[in-house]
Amino acid sequence: MGFDECYQLGHIVKTHGLNGEVTFFLDVDHPEEYQNLESVFIDINGKLVPFFIETLHLQGDKAIVALEEIEDINSAKPLVSKELYLPLRSLPKLKAGQYYFHQLPGMKVFQNENLLGIVKDVIQLPNNNLLSVDYQNQEVLIPISDEIVINVDFSDQKIEVNLPEGLLDIYLSSD
Repeated sequence: MGFDECYQLGHIVKTHGLNGEVTFFLDVDHPEEYQNLESVFIDINGKLVPFFIETLHLQGDKAIVALEEIEDINSAKPLVSKELYLPLRSLPKLKAGQYYFHQLPGMKVFQNENLLGIVKDVIQLPNNNLLSVDYQNQEVLIPISDEIVINVDFSDQKIEVNLPEGLLDIYLSSD
């Protein structure tokens, strides 16, 4: 399984105890949806390596986890700071009108039927998420909010936005 078929679930924060348990940080909106995980992929030197989960005790957005074949702290230490992945097919189903950020790159962005550009990336910040859009060979950052992102249409690969007045001018000025 490759990275393009997976999404990042979180990462391993630290070891826990002497018996090989580790602490996962679950970088998701609803960690409780992952309390029955059976396995996870861990990025080890650029390769996704599967690990089966023996036990998982959820504590908010963290979980104390025992992985099969990790029997002591010495075998757990090399896993610290490694990223955790799950297959895209395991993502929880969303309600109509909702979307995952990984679905947005490559989509066309329109304002009033005018093509602005293509989404290059989604930048996730603590207080604001942004669409990175290639507009007239310039990177333009568009806040992802209900007031600005009006509609996301996956069948047409189209995002409709209502940009605040002057936003594009900021990026196009030569100052």
